[in-house]
Amino acid sequence: MTDTEIKKGLAGVTVDYTAISKVNPDTNSLLYRGYPVHELAATQPFEAVAYLLWHGELPSETQLAQLRATERERRALTDDVKAAIDLLPVEAHPMDEVRTAVSVIGAADLAGIGNVMDAVGTPEENLDRSIRLFAALPAIVAYGQRRRRGQDAVAARDDLDYAANFLWMTFGEEADPVVVDAFNRSMILYAEHSFNASTFTARVIASTLSDLYSAVTGAVGALKGPLHGGANEAVLHIFDEIGSADRVTTWLDDALARKRKIMGFGHRVYKRGDSRVPTMKAALDSLVAHYDRPDVLALYDALESEFVGRKGIYPNLDYPSGPAYNLIGFDTLTFTPLFVAARITGWTAHIMEQQASNALIRPLSAYNGSDERHIEGYVPDSATAAAADRPEEAAG
Repeated sequence: MTDTEIKKGLAGVTVDYTAISKVNPDTNSLLYRGYPVHELAATQPFEAVAYLLWHGELPSETQLAQLRATERERRALTDDVKAAIDLLPVEAHPMDEVRTAVSVIGAADLAGIGNVMDAVGTPEENLDRSIRLFAALPAIVAYGQRRRRGQDAVAARDDLDYAANFLWMTFGEEADPVVVDAFNRSMILYAEHSFNASTFTARVIASTLSDLYSAVTGAVGALKGPLHGGANEAVLHIFDEIGSADRVTTWLDDALARKRKIMGFGHRVYKRGDSRVPTMKAALDSLVAHYDRPDVLALYDALESEFVGRKGIYPNLDYPSGPAYNLIGFDTLTFTPLFVAARITGWTAHIMEQQASNALIRPLSAYNGSDERHIEGYVPDSATAAAADRPEEAAG
């Protein structure tokens, strides 16, 4: 054993600087490049927030128009990506579709680059790759849901903004402005959140000087886990189990007695409640009114009141976003891919920041296994014996 202090999960460990986002402990606000996220969600289209995360400042009208023009040119679900998705079983988890699609896009874009060092890319090339993924992911996510429903893909439209086009490709009809606004807000709220598990995964991969697509693929894998991106799926499963507000007390009694983890509550960073929840809850309220579903709000309020009252643990963003996405019409399995479509902006901003001031991320570990032991009868050859007399630190 060792006297080294272990920080399980890297809790409380500060590993690097970032200028992209922070949680302001004084106001309990999540800031993107200094702007409170609730202000951005109330005033900005998602494309402007993407620009902010990548460049550090909100875009001018000209800059926003240029980004929108580039994004709209790249919205189409390309034949190679569609073919790759179609090779997967319809029963595959949609996050597996997303991971595969990102790999195909990256492989096609980097084809012909023989030297892996060249694949790292310049800042300009990586910004272009970031926009490529930002533009492509709505078509990938939308097609995944339609494929599972036995429906054909819907072609992108270049006369709709990001959020409206995303909904058009998913459902094949123009969404009401109330729905577009709620969805746009959710994308902004999910866009970035400092060194969370998937973002840190992306930065670790980028620190090896692997390419941006590889880093994003790794981040998708990290986000698939139910302790991270899968939590909003779990919230809907809980709502489905409970069924109605009058069953909350009985359900929660049983869940707590069996020590079940109640997804949608608690957060590693926030101690006074997730600062994004009020904005997403307001979006949920607008959807409840639009679709005339007071039963959803009654269940939401009853479970929140009971759980907070008993445990003192407050909702996180996944709690209101799950029922909001359900009301819009997204399948529960699509929730985490929606998270990817939003977080691609934060991931790629962090990948580019990592590359701009890189150091290989390689932490130490404290060994607590068996003491050194040897194979009975083993006799080292002369070269091995000589090397043992000149121990050197391993490169890995």
